[in-house]
Amino acid sequence: MLPMPSAQQLRYLVTLAELRHFGRAARACAVTQSTLSAGILALERQMDVRLLDRDVGKKVVFTPLGDKVIVRARAALEALQGVLDVAVASREPMSGLLRLGVIPTIGPFVMPALVRRLPEAYPQLRLSLNEDMTHNVMEKLAAGRLDLVLLAMPCDCADSETLPLWRDPFLLVMPRGHALARLLEVPVRSIAHERMILLEDGHCLREQTLALCRQVRSWGQPEDGAECTVSSLYTMVEMVAAGMGLALLPRLAVDSPLLAGQDLVVRPVTGAQAWRTIGLAWRPRSPRTADFRTIAPFFVPDSITDTNLEGK
Repeated sequence: MLPMPSAQQLRYLVTLAELRHFGRAARACAVTQSTLSAGILALERQMDVRLLDRDVGKKVVFTPLGDKVIVRARAALEALQGVLDVAVASREPMSGLLRLGVIPTIGPFVMPALVRRLPEAYPQLRLSLNEDMTHNVMEKLAAGRLDLVLLAMPCDCADSETLPLWRDPFLLVMPRGHALARLLEVPVRSIAHERMILLEDGHCLREQTLALCRQVRSWGQPEDGAECTVSSLYTMVEMVAAGMGLALLPRLAVDSPLLAGQDLVVRPVTGAQAWRTIGLAWRPRSPRTADFRTIAPFFVPDSITDTNLEGK
């Protein structure tokens, strides 16, 4: 009978699959790279299989069997995390460690108030934050490395329980001298041939912006220039101010000091479903579901007065 893999070995394997880099995976697991490599090699020897393809140089490539094992390893870690969740839930409600994931286009605008207000209301609750792109935080949630995620929907979160909180409209940001700035509202068809500045691949805001623009069938980047992509909303605003294109920003960001000092105009977009929904996600049937629903209102900024999403 083959010996059972340890939770640590499975965690090494799943983390390596997420990060595709031995050094980063080791840091994420708080071990040395040699320890992580040895743990995975020991797992292969225990099961008498090859999980990694070591004939491709320094790249992290899994064998077909390795890919199948990773799927089962994630499920196993999630089940083990469920055991811990039951133990945590049996203690005093709203206590213990809460590992929260948040995406970069929400975190800077919500977290400062949350980290002040939540400990005041629930001093026994310890908050740990992890900011990353949607795909990454959802993988960490599934693997049991996060308990709760604050994210923007629609997204790939079908395997999680979700709680929509409020609708965050998209607003068009442009230089004051732009021709569309004279309009009080901008029909989405009017941006059909504008160069739009987008976040780089991996950001859900990029996909949501593209989905909105594609509601205009003829939409596409202008033929006289390449697509302009940036890594942050702050860089996006600088590019708009420099006249390199227009941008769709969520109101959550526009209502912050993000645009301070820039001579820019902000207009609502009409003629399309121009919004994202901000919500929470957690593992299905989590014993801490009641806690998550209790603290949900703390994630809603004071500027949001309408959180009723029914019929919208």
